[in-house]
Amino acid sequence: MKNLVIRLAKISAILLAAFALIVALVPKLRLLDDTSFSPCYVDRNGRLLRLGLADDDRYRVYVPLEKISPELVEMTLLHEDRYFHEHAGFNPFALVRASWADARGQGRRLGASTITMQLARLHYHFNTRTVWGKLCQIVAAIHIECHCSKHEILEAYLNLAPYGRNIEGAGAASLIYFGKEPGGLSRVEAMTLAVIPQSPARRSPGSAVHEAALRKAREILLTQWLQSHPEDDRLHGVLAMPLEMKLPRDLPFRAPHLIGEMAWRDESPKGETRLALDLSLQDLLERQTAQYLATRKTEGFKNACALLIDYRTMEIRAAIGSADFGDKDIQGQVDGLHSQRSPGSALKPFIYALALDEGLIQPNTLLKDAPASFDGYDPENFDHDFAGPIPAHDALIQSRNVPAVDLESRLDPHRNLYTLLSAAAIRHLQPQSHYGLTIALGSAEVSPEEIGTLYAMLANRGVLHPLRFTPDQPMETGLSLLSPEASYLTLDMLKDAPRPGAVDVPLLARDARPVAWKTGTSFSYRDAWSAGVFDNYVLVVWVGNFDGEENPEFVGRTAAAPLLFSMIDAIRAREPIPAKTCFTLTPDLNLRQVDLCAVSGMIAGPNCLHKVKGWFIPGKSPIAVCDVHRRVWIDNLTGLRLPGEPKNPAQAHAEVREFWPSDLSKLFQAAGLPRRAPPSIAKTETSSAIAHDLDKGPTIVSPKKGLIYHIRVGTADDEMLNLEATAETSRDHLHWFVDATYLGISEPSSALLWKLQPGRHVIRAVDDLGRADSREITVTSVE
Repeated sequence: MKNLVIRLAKISAILLAAFALIVALVPKLRLLDDTSFSPCYVDRNGRLLRLGLADDDRYRVYVPLEKISPELVEMTLLHEDRYFHEHAGFNPFALVRASWADARGQGRRLGASTITMQLARLHYHFNTRTVWGKLCQIVAAIHIECHCSKHEILEAYLNLAPYGRNIEGAGAASLIYFGKEPGGLSRVEAMTLAVIPQSPARRSPGSAVHEAALRKAREILLTQWLQSHPEDDRLHGVLAMPLEMKLPRDLPFRAPHLIGEMAWRDESPKGETRLALDLSLQDLLERQTAQYLATRKTEGFKNACALLIDYRTMEIRAAIGSADFGDKDIQGQVDGLHSQRSPGSALKPFIYALALDEGLIQPNTLLKDAPASFDGYDPENFDHDFAGPIPAHDALIQSRNVPAVDLESRLDPHRNLYTLLSAAAIRHLQPQSHYGLTIALGSAEVSPEEIGTLYAMLANRGVLHPLRFTPDQPMETGLSLLSPEASYLTLDMLKDAPRPGAVDVPLLARDARPVAWKTGTSFSYRDAWSAGVFDNYVLVVWVGNFDGEENPEFVGRTAAAPLLFSMIDAIRAREPIPAKTCFTLTPDLNLRQVDLCAVSGMIAGPNCLHKVKGWFIPGKSPIAVCDVHRRVWIDNLTGLRLPGEPKNPAQAHAEVREFWPSDLSKLFQAAGLPRRAPPSIAKTETSSAIAHDLDKGPTIVSPKKGLIYHIRVGTADDEMLNLEATAETSRDHLHWFVDATYLGISEPSSALLWKLQPGRHVIRAVDDLGRADSREITVTSVE
């Protein structure tokens, strides 16, 4: 007994001397600064996506004390150190009790370490089985108490405490064992974790022996807990149930491509990364992808990507970089969302949006879908056919190639599709001359992420925002690339495209909510695309092979669109109908709706019999009263058109006929769409003058205004230019002049060849009534 007293006196003297020295010399301590933490990614609701190892091959996730379950904190203190808030780092009474028991050799060893002492051991890695190690632990605990608050000490302990195997800290233990953050633990789960650090090797789950020891420790803690919480007596029954705890081998490996991209972005030295991704939506899209590929496996469908964006916040809600990350046969580890590929026709909506903004079209403007050549580039439609005159609305949703290329050729060269893609920071763009007009049909490669950003721009009224990977990532102001009106009208056109297989969907099963969508098919059938805007989302789907293998089945409408709509239907089945979307017409939009001629697309005139409602942008859209439908008098005997109203009403009758330019008239005829053209004018003294008033003069369509032509020296004899003009159907001939030289005669919308000559020239086309149109061109010689 005397020796024990002497021993305790020496210990006390050493501790007092150490305390004075620590306070005087040791700088302020930062408990977790040198600790390595695991990379941890959770979804927007805190569900674990991936947990990696820290630098020392341990699972350790930093969690602030405020985000740890208060019950876990209280139970830990009750089990480990109930006098934590009263002592100064060590409990002398517990030390005396433990030393006395040890000296007398009583049964099991009694624990005397406070939480602060345990933290000192974990932080400094002392060997506390020796007397010297124990003394160092006590001195370090005093040091910690002198320089850290109780809050900081408890937070550090709960982030470093051992929870079995290579799991440290309540954050990692909660995620691994229960698949949830420590702030969401139930009482039973909190009680389970609270007892593990005292004996982690014996109480960690994984075997029947360990689980028995864990259950026994929980029962002891429950007895203590009920002394201050008698209302929780029902926990007896819950604790008797089998443990449901997962192990590190059960850790999830979700959204690997997105997390891989985030890994190099994450600069946080500790703590978890909360992604904007929604795991339930991720699961939904992954199931849809797997099921779809399984049904079309025999057609060579092996791989697919999908990206879901909430365009209101630009947060990524689901991301599938490949069909199977672990499948080497499909190169599953390649991130398809970040890979650039030919988009086919998926970028056409932006050509139409630019054309709306530049006043070239409104949705009902007639465009020409006919064979055309653009400086040697001769685009064809996917079906190798031509529709003739077609409204812009129909040309877009039917994805006609020639009208898109024609619009791109007419856009301001400083504000065309290339400049829009450049402003949108599309990666790896070549110089504009590399693409030419082929950019309209997908020669500029883009990634699904970039496609998604562009379609979200349409949903956000023409304002481009970057994607957001985390909820706390700031929402940038954005860059306005299109007007709100052009963006709205483009989506309004796209929403009228019938979904694939719509004829097979029963009327009662159809969802009336709009989907503005477009497809794309790359050259040589390597990539099938479909992108859609619906509700509050943008969804992009890609189907293909990462090795670029061709497959004639890889057509956007039949390969990618069905998967797009199966995903949309699945998402809509689980989410409420939004009150407001990008399809909602808001008062700030400068749009007007008027009666349009259903045939010409212009404002309906008094002679237009068929009318439709249509939108236009005041001050921008090319809008005029329809002059195609005109009321004419036709002689009852000859069937010829009279120059004016007859003096004898019985001599003639009035009819509404269509006065089309010659080029459109020919297109209607070629497309098998005959129009009610006016008959020839009866020969009278005044017929020429009347016809001059009724008919329009010629309009030169080639050459175009403002062009400069270059001819190579030595090849001037081979350089020819097509001269072509349109005229209304009553004119039979056009006379061509270059400067003062007469070239010859052509029919309206038929070409006359002229050999280019260096210099500035004025080209004129004159009809039989002397009406003319002219163009100024410049021809230069180059070496």
